[in-house]
Amino acid sequence: MAAENIDDVVDGLAGIVREAGRAGDRVGYFAALYRQVTVEVRTAIHGGLFDDGARMDRFDTLFGNRYFDAYDAWRRDQSGPRCWRETFGLLDDADTVIVQHLLLGVNAHINLDLAIAAARTSPGEAIHALRRDFLLINDILGRVVLEVQDSVGALSPLMSLLDQVGARTDERILDFSVRQSREEAWYNAVLLAGQNEEEREATIERLDIRAAVLARLLARPGGLVRPALQLIRSTESDDVPAVITHLDNAMERPSARQGTG
Repeated sequence: MAAENIDDVVDGLAGIVREAGRAGDRVGYFAALYRQVTVEVRTAIHGGLFDDGARMDRFDTLFGNRYFDAYDAWRRDQSGPRCWRETFGLLDDADTVIVQHLLLGVNAHINLDLAIAAARTSPGEAIHALRRDFLLINDILGRVVLEVQDSVGALSPLMSLLDQVGARTDERILDFSVRQSREEAWYNAVLLAGQNEEEREATIERLDIRAAVLARLLARPGGLVRPALQLIRSTESDDVPAVITHLDNAMERPSARQGTG
């Protein structure tokens, strides 16, 4: 599939979510999260939040097409970027917890695709004018992450308990990690925007390798993390379609955070 604008991106993601729900395919987990982020970005564009709404539409379309290309390549012959192969390769692994699936998608899309999409949106010196709008997405992404985290808590009782005990520390860490990744993505976007084709290919190769290594660490952590994840997984819902539906409605559900101090 190929999107021509942000509406196409939303529709394409919604289609993946629907099909994943029917098939009980865990690819719908990240797709549901990504759809909600894209809807929020589209709302911000229509609301005039960004300096250049038309540019952000182009940017989000290029960004979305990176995901669609990786998804189509995997479905076709399990090809595509290394980091996406690592991510999609765990979809049939029943031992991988919900949050791992989400983080694996976030890792590939931010640590590889984001810089490429930004550099293609604003090549050369034009990249610097994109920075403010690029950073505004951090706030949108952070807000969606918090709401989806609440949804995960309803599906994963032990994760919810750890969330309460940790006073939402895990969310702050996740939000900080996403912001740090996006800062690095911005640095790489500036780098890519100023490179020739041969240099860009080498940089993209390096980014893909690094994101693939991070994916393996997320998928197969060592030490005490692995048994902890196994314990968390034992309490999670095995109803994949229900999980997808729950995650896909996270931004429409009244937040448990509302009304609290």
